[in-house]
Amino acid sequence: MSYDLMVFAVEAAPRDRAAFLEWYEGHAEWAEGHSYDNPDVSTPALRAWFLEMIQSYPAMNGPFSSEEFPEDDAVVTDYSVGREVIYAAFAWSKAEAAYDAVVAVAAKHGVGFFNASSDGAEVWLPDGKGGLQLAHSA
Repeated sequence: MSYDLMVFAVEAAPRDRAAFLEWYEGHAEWAEGHSYDNPDVSTPALRAWFLEMIQSYPAMNGPFSSEEFPEDDAVVTDYSVGREVIYAAFAWSKAEAAYDAVVAVAAKHGVGFFNASSDGAEVWLPDGKGGLQLAHSA
């Protein structure tokens, strides 16, 4: 089991909680008909988020993975890259640091954030001031 977080293209996601969760479930079927390890299919903001995140949390698979893992191999992350979402599965030992990094980089690049591993399943959206604001939670 992993610590799962997701970022998404704000313009593509429904604002209503029930509609958002249905939209999320549809994306979690991974049926877009492309490889899910290359950010070339994503929006420019999601691609920028991915390229920054892999500097600290290297990709496990795909064209941006490396033959050599870092000394702390728990930072190696399994990314599933879609057109409108990027799902990241982190090691539980990195949960707190990964959460902080995902939120900071999401705010920087203006993408939404979904805490798929929390009981509250919080959804955060850009606040227009370089941060994120809570949109809804359970």
